[in-house]
Amino acid sequence: MNLIHIGEKVINLEKIYNKIDKILEARSSGLSQQEVADKLNVDRTFISRLEGIGEVHKGKDIAVAGFPIKNKDEVISVLEKHGIDFYIIMTEQERREFAESKNGAELINELMALLAKGRSYDVVIVIASDMRSKMLAALLDKEIITINIGHSPLTQDVYIDPALLDSVIESIKDKKA
Repeated sequence: MNLIHIGEKVINLEKIYNKIDKILEARSSGLSQQEVADKLNVDRTFISRLEGIGEVHKGKDIAVAGFPIKNKDEVISVLEKHGIDFYIIMTEQERREFAESKNGAELINELMALLAKGRSYDVVIVIASDMRSKMLAALLDKEIITINIGHSPLTQDVYIDPALLDSVIESIKDKKA
């Protein structure tokens, strides 16, 4: 059980996650916000705010960062099909070579330049381990779509389903904002 303490209260995170899952499942099945609110005994405004927190604005410029990727060529093919012009897709070996081929100052400068470039996009899709995804989300401070490929540290390349990636990109680009 995942519990946190807030002042005198003990909060059960699983209970919150389960309620949110039920709300979103009911909404995606076609029920109105008011119908879901009545059914699950929550305020309709809570549902509206919850949807606002998670909304991905469509029609935005997209960048992609992913590592360690086993089927790099397939992933890049999907990105190019969608016209995504800024991406960093690396295998584990490429990631290690990138880090080891530079001294400390060079590595920091190159990483800062990549982060600055990533921040210029509206949405960044991050395909990485749980820890790396959280770190990139904090550093980029942008709208992040995460495709979690495992628990850190990942030491082996991971296969990415091209159809999943295609679907994620389609859902973002589907309708222009």
